[in-house]
Amino acid sequence: MHYSAIFASRDGQTQKITEKITSTLESLGHSTTLIPLGSQSLPFPEDLRPQRIILACPIRYGHHLREFRDFVSLHCERLNTAETAFISVNLTARKPEKSTPETNSYLCKFLERSRFSPKVCGVFAGALHYPNYQWHDRLMIQLIMKMTGGPTNTKNSYEFTDWEHVEAFARKLSDWT
Repeated sequence: MHYSAIFASRDGQTQKITEKITSTLESLGHSTTLIPLGSQSLPFPEDLRPQRIILACPIRYGHHLREFRDFVSLHCERLNTAETAFISVNLTARKPEKSTPETNSYLCKFLERSRFSPKVCGVFAGALHYPNYQWHDRLMIQLIMKMTGGPTNTKNSYEFTDWEHVEAFARKLSDWT
């Protein structure tokens, strides 16, 4: 089976997660194509119809990235008739009670608002790279982390992604029937 993985990534963690999923799928005998979403909307490749499509996007300031939202909005009807998986990457998922598709409010709100109906959903905790952020982003994210009980030391980076969980999700996609 061939999988096309379309992803948006602001700081690189969603790309790393998507690459881990595709490399796991490849190790299980599948072929994959990675397709990054840029700031321009990607036209819907006609040859994706018979394939399985993995869509991945992080949360930034409470919303999935605009280019991803625009892509889903533009192609929602086609995506809903295809075999699609959706992955939401966010720091809220670092908390076990908010790390499933059923309990992650960002994923639930996005699906409700977009009318996108993927066949499979996954939620993964992302990473926090304070030293890489502009001062205003660092300050805002530090405030959000303080309010939500997360790490606030801006000299450090924190990776919350559970790589075993990512690999298990890829294996689930491989067994998807």
